[in-house]
Amino acid sequence: MENCEILIIGGGPAAITIAKNIQSKKEVTIIRPEDHSMIYCAMPYAIEKILSVEKTLKSDNIVTETGARLIRDYVENVDFNTKVVTTKNGDFFTYEKLIIATGAEPVVPPIEGFNLKNVMSFKSEEDLKHVMDLVDKGLKEAVVVGAGAIGIELTQALNKRNVKTFLVDMLPTILPNMMDGQLMYEVQEKLADSGVILKLENKVTSLKGENHVEEVALENGEPIKFDSEPLIVFAVGMKPSVEIFKNTELEIGKTGIIVNDKMETNIPDVYAVGDCIEFNNAITGDIGLGKLATNAVPMGKLLAKNLLGENRKYEGFYNGAATKVVDYFVGSTGLSEKAATKKGYDIVIGRAKFTTAFPVMPFAKEIEVKLIFNKENKKILGGQVVSGEPVTDKVDQITMAVQFGITVDQLVQFSYASQPYQSFYPANNLLVHASEQALKQF
Repeated sequence: MENCEILIIGGGPAAITIAKNIQSKKEVTIIRPEDHSMIYCAMPYAIEKILSVEKTLKSDNIVTETGARLIRDYVENVDFNTKVVTTKNGDFFTYEKLIIATGAEPVVPPIEGFNLKNVMSFKSEEDLKHVMDLVDKGLKEAVVVGAGAIGIELTQALNKRNVKTFLVDMLPTILPNMMDGQLMYEVQEKLADSGVILKLENKVTSLKGENHVEEVALENGEPIKFDSEPLIVFAVGMKPSVEIFKNTELEIGKTGIIVNDKMETNIPDVYAVGDCIEFNNAITGDIGLGKLATNAVPMGKLLAKNLLGENRKYEGFYNGAATKVVDYFVGSTGLSEKAATKKGYDIVIGRAKFTTAFPVMPFAKEIEVKLIFNKENKKILGGQVVSGEPVTDKVDQITMAVQFGITVDQLVQFSYASQPYQSFYPANNLLVHASEQALKQF
């Protein structure tokens, strides 16, 4: 039996961040079941042949160079009373501090036919290699269920590889949890023009067939039928990977392990970080979805600093995120108009549509922003951006404004830079103009 000063179960972004920040100041052991830690959001681009599979795999050196010990094994049991962790290989580890960073796994819908050939979710290295193998061998048809970021990116990758691809979602517009519908109509029209067959405002009710899927039954309209053996991928959400803790004293909510703002669980010396936890939306204070690497990393950094003697607290999820749809880059942060309205906020909307460079520059592309403000206190609640060029910088600016409670009055005074290649004319700025439009409504 080996004793570990800090033992981490899981090897994703949160675990890697902890190892990087602790370095050799404390002894860290990571037990990871997968052969490699994946760059999950890069997986569709490997299918598209923009990247090799190897480029989606993080080197173990990221962990081992920090001084941490990496063990490839499955944790089968944790006894919190004796502080003993048991692995599949029959090894036993005791710990002084235990960190649970087991991540999340795709939701598997309980529908008829899910056990048929080439029906799957999309998260692991094995999933990626299986899809790539099918495509390389001449896959002709596919259905992706779920029009969130992963579903959109996978759909485009398959379409680019000349696979006839259907995209199914229950809601009327793509990226429904990221973007308000009115900003998506032109974008999804472009997606349809690229060859993707959209089946929106629809639901898969069953998969029909003997060995492989021969027909996808839809709630509204004619079923999807195939001329060959198809691939069916469900990308409809994630759930925390916490099965091994289900019959223990560890407190687990609907969306993950319950922790406080220091990442502490209800059990002494046991912490949890990343996609396996349940936590609050930083704006509303309600339990919110936040299973993003960009949330896991700050949690891991905070916990590492606290284990080294600091006293940091986690604020909650802001959920800044972005993706690419054909020629459009889209992103959002904070509350959407739909989410803010549902929560009961009295809101004011500000919009602006400029170009990414001086309009006289031949390569200038359109960029549009939508900002959502709380009418009661004038603070910004969230924002969304659609552009012909990358938007993460704009999304991050809006996140900063939300995070630090910036008001519309302050945003209209935002001091900005301008240059022909990189911005609209000096006469105006995207965020300032949207804020000015909103201010008129207060």
